[in-house]
Amino acid sequence: MMKSVYNFPIKTYSGLLCVFLLFSCSDFLEENPENQVATSNYYTTAQDALAAVNSVYANLGAYDASRGNTSGVYHSTFWVTQGLASDEMNNNQLGTPQYDQLGTFTHNAENVALQEIWEVHYKTIYLANVAIARIPAIEMDETLRDRYVNEAKFLRGLLYFNLVRMFGQIPLVITEDAPLNPEAAPAEEVYDQIISDLTDAEALPPDGEIQEGRATRGAAQALLAKVYLRTGAYELASDKASDVMESELYGLWDRFKDAFRIENRGGKEAVFSVGFGDAGGAISFWEVGQFNVRLLPPALSAEVDGISNTQGWQIANDNMYGTFATADERREDTFMTSFVASDNSTVNLDHVYIDKYWDAEADPTAGGSFNDFPVIRYADVLLTYAEAQARLGNFDIANDYLNKIRQRANLGDAEAGNMEDFIDLLVEERGKEFVGEGQRWFDLTRLGRLRQRVEAIKGISVAEQYELFPIPQRERLVNPNLPQNTGF
Repeated sequence: MMKSVYNFPIKTYSGLLCVFLLFSCSDFLEENPENQVATSNYYTTAQDALAAVNSVYANLGAYDASRGNTSGVYHSTFWVTQGLASDEMNNNQLGTPQYDQLGTFTHNAENVALQEIWEVHYKTIYLANVAIARIPAIEMDETLRDRYVNEAKFLRGLLYFNLVRMFGQIPLVITEDAPLNPEAAPAEEVYDQIISDLTDAEALPPDGEIQEGRATRGAAQALLAKVYLRTGAYELASDKASDVMESELYGLWDRFKDAFRIENRGGKEAVFSVGFGDAGGAISFWEVGQFNVRLLPPALSAEVDGISNTQGWQIANDNMYGTFATADERREDTFMTSFVASDNSTVNLDHVYIDKYWDAEADPTAGGSFNDFPVIRYADVLLTYAEAQARLGNFDIANDYLNKIRQRANLGDAEAGNMEDFIDLLVEERGKEFVGEGQRWFDLTRLGRLRQRVEAIKGISVAEQYELFPIPQRERLVNPNLPQNTGF
């Protein structure tokens, strides 16, 4: 099945990035001069088409060691931002005012984390635009050519879905020769383009008929379901989630923790993920994920032999942790409050840490995570379907599908007979299911509970403008056509 990025010919397209972008090559992968080519020599063979699409995938996780930033879309800044700007996480990393601000809802348009998210998304969209524009002219197998274009469309749709939810009206750039200072498009227009791209991507092969790490039909349908849910097209959201379920290609693992075991990467619960590591030496650079570096306690490196580079930069909010029932298996499978040191003593921690991504047996060093980042899990498909059914007034069905998630967590069934009560249940279940997965701010803003939950859990007031993020001021200085969201 799925969906983590392996076995791609990185050397082929590392030079391609330098040619196509108006940015330094260090904004992506390290430059290899031997691989630089002229654009006139590209887009003539099937291998060129593959390299063009792979360059888009590469920027989902790429880390820029030369600049010391987290320049891949899903490397860390994106999902950390969604966790901090909600009831989920607090910042524990010294010298990072951008994260302090996000965690306390004092961020503004100067926030460098938001600037980074904006930049890397648009750089990656540019690569998708190049692939979509150039590949159709290549003389090659037509089926494969169409597949490559639709993979790039899936990725462009995913990236724009992130941006429009975060920033609202944004530039909609879908060609490689866009104006220097594009106008911002209304959110509705951006969503129309996302739906168009993902609808085309439904022509992709299903899981099992395409190389692991690539977008699939199920991924396109699952993402469309989330897009339709966000835009209020509940019948369509239900239909697309049903398509994924009826494919019978996905399922829940018996235990929540199994979804994050390294041996289960690409397993039945993974609909679309971004992979880290070197695929056993099959790709030409090594890239560690940041999950365990950022989320595991520093005491683990100090007290357990063989463990290193656990920094504990972001931590769980104590009150959020307290909302988990003791019987909820996700509590034990998601958090760490103590551990056994090498001398067999018990170390009690001063904060609640998130250890859901750490497969201690497969990754004993902890700080070097090869796990995937789960962009869409099957659990999300089930809860999307449940919410769509509730919005349509079908609460018996909605309760049944929400309870599939509760039952897996060893909880009893819950029941709601109206939308307000169902949202209460959904806020709780999505919060417990997707800790550290870059979902929480999106969920709370969609469900209208951001201010309520943050005040209850973090004890701070959230001004109305934080229902969107500010458009980075640096971008507005460069492009005078960009507006600013209200309150910033």
